[in-house]
Amino acid sequence: MAKNDMSFIELGARERARQILDQGSFRELLDPFDKITSPWLEPQGIVPEFDDGMIIAKGMINGKPTVVMAIEGVFQGGSMGEVSGAKMASALELAAEDNRKGIATQAIMLFETGGVRLQEANLGLAAIADIHSAIVDLRRYIPVIGIIAGTVGCFGGMSIAAGLCSYLIVTREARLGLNGPQVIEQEAGIDEYNSRNRPFIWSMTGGEVRKKNGFADIIVNDSVIEIKNAINQCIDKGLPKRLRSDNYAYYLDKLNKVDTTKQADATMVESLFGEGGTK
Repeated sequence: MAKNDMSFIELGARERARQILDQGSFRELLDPFDKITSPWLEPQGIVPEFDDGMIIAKGMINGKPTVVMAIEGVFQGGSMGEVSGAKMASALELAAEDNRKGIATQAIMLFETGGVRLQEANLGLAAIADIHSAIVDLRRYIPVIGIIAGTVGCFGGMSIAAGLCSYLIVTREARLGLNGPQVIEQEAGIDEYNSRNRPFIWSMTGGEVRKKNGFADIIVNDSVIEIKNAINQCIDKGLPKRLRSDNYAYYLDKLNKVDTTKQADATMVESLFGEGGTK
């Protein structure tokens, strides 16, 4: 790590957003002083946060207008509720409106989330659906760049959001999966998936294997400088020739070949997806 570099993973969501943007350009929208909180947590005995775990910041990257949406993994495991989901979806929608008006606003999504906030159930699920729709709209105009660094990872409905991004950047410490390890263990049993078996979990959902199997585009070290360089790399590429979500026939064919009588492992996954889904 360079002398003036720092760990990206160790930063909170607000500081991650600040570090990504050009120095001095960070401006937070609906910050904690606006006190917009989830109305559903306090009645359940949960202390809310004034940003609801979602940081929305506008600024510049290389002098170009940018919106950064950063999920705070420390609060409620980065789970998405009505307010946090609405903040993210609205930021994406406003960026799309800017682009339609000729203002090329870039979008960076920092995922650190276990998925929907169970305490908010259908409201959280509806918000995630709005996020998916907004990503699909915006990515027609400009690359939507997703980043999964650590330590929570990206699971549930938000893993679909990550898959919808134009480009996805991961670290080796990142994890990406539709269901989190604890959820799988709870539903299928410890013999199927031991959530405490860290080597097994990372061999299935870790950043390195996700890049190797075509579910992420760039893997970087835990470094602010490397992540910024990867963002610039994605911006310079422009709109991808083919999006992962447009390659559904490839994935359906692979999934139909899965032997469901055997426990999945890293070798099985690599044999299915080793060439990557975007080729």
